[in-house]
Amino acid sequence: MRMPEDLAETAEVVARARGVSVNELVLDALKAELDRVRNDTAFMERLRALVERDREILDRLAE
Repeated sequence: MRMPEDLAETAEVVARARGVSVNELVLDALKAELDRVRNDTAFMERLRALVERDREILDRLAE
């Protein structure tokens, strides 16, 4: 994963202070974000609408 140098440096310092790798820090942050959006009703409604639209497009392509 590529990130701006200043963010990478900050992540490295935080990871070292927590006693984990930068990889583990990033994975933990990603898991936390995924949990957050799962509990975000508005986001989940938008996601369902997008999935339904994609399904309709795929159905048309399959005809």
